[in-house]
Amino acid sequence: MANKIDREDMLALTRRMNVSRCSFTRIAGCYVDGDGDFDGSFNVNFLKLSAEEKKRNIELAKAVPFAATNVNLKRYEFSQEDMRPGTVWQLLMALRECGLKNDALMDSFYDLVMEHYQSRRSYAVYMFHDRYDIPAKAADKERLWESEAVFEYLICVICPLENEYEPGEPECGFLFPAFLDGGAALNCVDIYQKNTKNPHTELKELLGCRPVDNRR
Repeated sequence: MANKIDREDMLALTRRMNVSRCSFTRIAGCYVDGDGDFDGSFNVNFLKLSAEEKKRNIELAKAVPFAATNVNLKRYEFSQEDMRPGTVWQLLMALRECGLKNDALMDSFYDLVMEHYQSRRSYAVYMFHDRYDIPAKAADKERLWESEAVFEYLICVICPLENEYEPGEPECGFLFPAFLDGGAALNCVDIYQKNTKNPHTELKELLGCRPVDNRR
């Protein structure tokens, strides 16, 4: 298991994160007030957003894979015990499988965040679903037009609210599953922290993951 994130893998994802090329299928999220109470949610087809809304939301999602790899964005793994029925890992797998279309599952995830996340101000939780067509490569490693496989994944960001229902720059988030060797590492997650000196360690605790074992 690679304990380091390959910068090229992240760049492969972010290269398409613009209004004309983005392949996000859905965006869902909730708002939490300064007292930590639920303050509404949404769940929409990403393609139905206006160009300006797409651009604004893509920038939020892009903060995770475009972050400094192995500094602000680090890899963690789930043990076999962490992947049992009833775990957060199972919930994330179900959200990935349904493409965020199950509101009950989303509500369960929001509840987990509100239970663990520490903030003195109102914030938003945004989740994105994407299907990235992984380009096939010729023997000389040059890209071919046909896609070889699909990497289906989620990006979550947690942002302070600057104005009413207007999220600011993400403070933390994650990409699940991790993108490794041209495919999905289902037992890994990449966690983003904007402030590495004062990180939201509760996000790692919420997810139930641990640093990748360097000895393997």
